[in-house]
Amino acid sequence: MNWIFNSSIGKKLIMSITGLFLMMFLLVHLTVNLMLLVGDGQYFNYAANFMATNPVIKIVEPILAIGFIIHIIYASLITLVNRRKRPIGYQETGSNGVTSWASKNMYILGGTIFVFLVIHLSNFFWKIKFGEVEQITYGAATMENAYSLVSGLFITYWWYCLIYVAGALLLGFHLLVSFSNSRLE
Repeated sequence: MNWIFNSSIGKKLIMSITGLFLMMFLLVHLTVNLMLLVGDGQYFNYAANFMATNPVIKIVEPILAIGFIIHIIYASLITLVNRRKRPIGYQETGSNGVTSWASKNMYILGGTIFVFLVIHLSNFFWKIKFGEVEQITYGAATMENAYSLVSGLFITYWWYCLIYVAGALLLGFHLLVSFSNSRLE
């Protein structure tokens, strides 16, 4: 069982398992965020409230954080080992017509996605979890107006839209390479 943590194939297996776990999170997150496009924000607020108050989600949150940490650690380990073992540095190789820029720079893509994630968490997760977000009432249900927080940020600061488009593109490249290079080398 020790080979999983020490061998190249084992490390890539752990990367793929944590990556699949993170992709599942992305699907749930995307589904909730698509509620921003429906109605006047009520559906998004209900979905955000459900995610914030659901006991299962409260259990999954720390597991998700651990998944991110493991993914980052193993990505760093694999990248460092590959760079040490490669006889010709990456910057010295030309395009071979087969390997994309994104494939050669997965670690850089991951790092920029991490920066985007920190921005995202500080703007939304942190404020909703620990900050002051205005309350809204729908019938008998009172909840945080997450819709107002999210839409207000994008309406007030146009450049946040650019940051989020760039973050989505970088994540898309990262996922595309992950799927296209899913074979073990």
